[in-house]
Amino acid sequence: MFQSQTYGKLHIKQIPDKLLMFFEKYRKFDTPIHIIVGTDSQNFSQTKMVSVIAVTCEGHGGIFFYEVTRQPRIMDVRTKLHVETNDSLRIASTLVEQMENEKKYEEMYLNCPISIHVDAGNSKNGKTKELIPELVGWVRAMGYECEIKPDSYVASTIADRISK
Repeated sequence: MFQSQTYGKLHIKQIPDKLLMFFEKYRKFDTPIHIIVGTDSQNFSQTKMVSVIAVTCEGHGGIFFYEVTRQPRIMDVRTKLHVETNDSLRIASTLVEQMENEKKYEEMYLNCPISIHVDAGNSKNGKTKELIPELVGWVRAMGYECEIKPDSYVASTIADRISK
């Protein structure tokens, strides 16, 4: 189940309607509207994964939905980033499937490409920079735009804060 401070608990199948409401309300501003999916995780006794679906209108804010799951502890950074990215791709694929199959989403679907925010960056001392080419390539091969740090704010800020 996903959570929203605005809408409470939601099943993922209910989220496209909320995205559409946002799209219809904010398209009057004639600025880009983005649908973004990102995941981050933290290790405790288990790995706590937080996946976020956000919709933003440049200069006018946005809303987000998040899902918290737990799984056995993942210690390897490469595996952890692969699991996070895979979760984001799974969620994006579910949204696309719903939006492709219903006419009411057509305008939003055609005008708001879904992008994936990956929690990896080019920091000089970072553990993730060597993973960027494969992660970005994977996301793009699946048909989505991809952002990394510092531009991957859905994963590195929203999901990060909820995961702690």
